[in-house]
Amino acid sequence: MQNVKRRLLNSDFCILNVEYLHHKEKIMPGFEYVDDELCCDSASISKIASKVKTPFYLYSHDTLKKNYQSYTDAFQTVDLLVCYACKANSNLSILRALGNMGSGMDVLSYGELFRALKAGISPEKIVFNGNGKTSEEMAYALQSGVFAFNVDSQNELFLLNEVAKANNIVARIALRVNPDINPLTHPYVATGLAKSKFGVPIHEAKEVYRTASTLENISVVGIHSHIGSQLSKVELYLETLKKIMALVKELHDIHIHLEFINLGGGIGIPYQESESMPHPKDLSTIISPLINDYRLILEPGRSIVGPAGVLVTRVLYIKHTHKKNFIVVDAGMNDLIRPSIYGAYHHVISATRHSNTEEIMYDIVGPICEEGDFIARERYMPRVKQGDLLIIKDAGAYGFSMSSNYNSRPRVSEVMVMDGKDYIIREREVCEDMICKESIPDILKEI
Repeated sequence: MQNVKRRLLNSDFCILNVEYLHHKEKIMPGFEYVDDELCCDSASISKIASKVKTPFYLYSHDTLKKNYQSYTDAFQTVDLLVCYACKANSNLSILRALGNMGSGMDVLSYGELFRALKAGISPEKIVFNGNGKTSEEMAYALQSGVFAFNVDSQNELFLLNEVAKANNIVARIALRVNPDINPLTHPYVATGLAKSKFGVPIHEAKEVYRTASTLENISVVGIHSHIGSQLSKVELYLETLKKIMALVKELHDIHIHLEFINLGGGIGIPYQESESMPHPKDLSTIISPLINDYRLILEPGRSIVGPAGVLVTRVLYIKHTHKKNFIVVDAGMNDLIRPSIYGAYHHVISATRHSNTEEIMYDIVGPICEEGDFIARERYMPRVKQGDLLIIKDAGAYGFSMSSNYNSRPRVSEVMVMDGKDYIIREREVCEDMICKESIPDILKEI
C-alpha cells in the first residue's frame, strides 16, 4: 500500500484520487470495507457505534434510492405508480425519502396511513390494503382522499359503501382477486392460494364486480392481486397477469372499465449468496407487453428497503460447551424476529475484518429468555472476541417494523447515512417509554 502511495505522490499529477489510497471491497450495495473497516455510504460503522448504543438498525440512503429507481428505470414504457409497502419498514424518514423520489404508499392500517401522511406522501398516491379494515379506518382514508381501496371481500364492499355514503364521498375501489397460484415461498407469506385468507376467489370476482358497479357510493376503478412475498420466479407474475387480464376482458364485456392493474409486490432478495432472485427488469420484460393502456401499480417493500438496512450488534460473551460454540450478542428476537418465526437466514459479518481467517462454527444467540432466540445457527465465522461488532445483513425489511418490547427491552435506535453523514431517525426507547401508557388503579395501591 505504501508503494502505491509513493508512486502516486511522485507522479506528474497534482490531484490525487483518495480512493486509490485505500483498499476497498464492496460486500453489498451501500456497504464496503475500507481498510478493513466496514462502512455504510462511506461512514464507518464502528464510529457510529461509538455514538449510538448497540444494537441499532442502520440504513443506506444511497441503496434505498438505487433500489427504488430500479423499478422506475425498468418500467419506462408503461404508466407506473410504485406504492411502497409500508409494512416492510414504516420509519418516517424512510417514507419521506421514498416520497421525495416519487413513490406512493401501500398502507393497511390507520397507523400506516397516519405515518404516510405525516411523512408528506400525497394521498393521491396511497392505496389502502388489508382484509380487516374497520369503519373507522375507512372513514379516515376517505376523508384523507386516498387514491383507492383494495377491497378484500363482498362484505367489506358493502360496509365501505355505507361509510362512504355517511361521509358523502364516493370510494374508488379495486377488488383484490385471489388467482389460486402457488407462489413457492414460505407458507406464512403465501397469499395467492385458494386456501389463503386474502381476496375474492377469481371465479367469483366477476359477480362481485357486477354488484360493486351498482352501489351508489362505490366507483370501480381497478383490480388488485398479490400472491405472496419473497418470490423467486417472475413466471409467477406472468401466470397471475394472464388470469387477471382474462377477467379484465370479461369485465369490459359487461361494461365495467378499469383504470389500473395492481399486481402487488413480492420480488425476493438473496439473503444467501447461493440464491438467485429476479430484477425489476426481468419483471418488466414479461408483464409490460400485456398491460396495454392500463396504468400499472406495484407494491414492492422488501426489495427496496431490505438490502438497504443492517442490524448492528455487539458481542457480549463467547461461550463454549461440549456440544456447541455460542456467540451471545446484545440483539435478541425482540429486535429481529425473522429467524425465530420463519427460520429466516441472515448473513452475519464482522464490522472489522481481522487477518485471522480461521473459521469456527457458532450459534449466534441473543439475551432473550427463549430457546428460539437466535440470529443464526451452526454458522461458520472467523473467530470473534468479546466486544466485537457484528453486522446482520439484509435487515431493512421486517426488522424494526416487527420488533417488540418482549422481556421489557426498549426498542432500538434507527440510523440513516446520507452523503457520508449519519442521522438518528429514531431515538432508542427508554424504560419510561414502555410504561407511559400504563397505570395502577388506586384500589391496587391500597392493598
